[in-house]
Amino acid sequence: MDTRQPIVLTVTHHDPSGSAGITADTETAVSLGCHCTSVVSAISVGDTGELMGVAPVDDSLLVEQARAVLEDMPVAAIKVGYLGSVENVRALHSVLRDYPEIPVIIDPDATLADKQSMLAPPLWEAMSSLLLPYATMACPNRREARAMAVEADVLDAQAQELLESGCRYLLLTGVPCEQQLENRLYDERGLIRQFHWQRLQPAAYGVCGTLATAIACHIAHGLTVIEAVARSQQFTWSAIADSRRLGMGRPIPNRLFWARS
Repeated sequence: MDTRQPIVLTVTHHDPSGSAGITADTETAVSLGCHCTSVVSAISVGDTGELMGVAPVDDSLLVEQARAVLEDMPVAAIKVGYLGSVENVRALHSVLRDYPEIPVIIDPDATLADKQSMLAPPLWEAMSSLLLPYATMACPNRREARAMAVEADVLDAQAQELLESGCRYLLLTGVPCEQQLENRLYDERGLIRQFHWQRLQPAAYGVCGTLATAIACHIAHGLTVIEAVARSQQFTWSAIADSRRLGMGRPIPNRLFWARS
């Protein structure tokens, strides 16, 4: 069996515009020399300007998709994105506990199209209690960290609360820092690295998922967590810098920026 091309499994939604979700994860994996297998957790309705709706798949179907791949192929890393329901979180938990040796990178999102969804609090809680204990790394932005770390009121405390849920590393993204954005990497010792990036406008869609998938790919290639985080941020920034406006809404990161003629 040829395993020179690492296999990454992504579990997230299908975005019909190709801005985010399964399509974006596949582009990222291909760009970084990985084979991408995919488990569809939800079907969304939207374009480059707006997500109008989302419907999670049945939890049993999510399990069947994941186990079909994991029992057939040597998956080197798993990336988890939008899951859509507490039932799907529980379903994925039942899968991950059978594969504790595979690194898991989580890009938490409990809201997707509806930022005020009443379903979000139970989803945040379920992800914190059922998925973070299996996570090599979680990559929340400030809003997601605040929603998951309900007892903390400042960023460092939120990071610590999430680490206490069980994940080994936490990358807190999008922290404003003068004219830049700061990403903060934490482990059980606290803040271990800070990364600063030029703020690019206009904001592209699908950035957080691209970063998490890139980290999963670099870990699948055998890089250390710190190396994977550093290289993945550079990859993501370059993809954003070369974004294309393919529709009437937000630009889409060019995850194959290096292939431009």
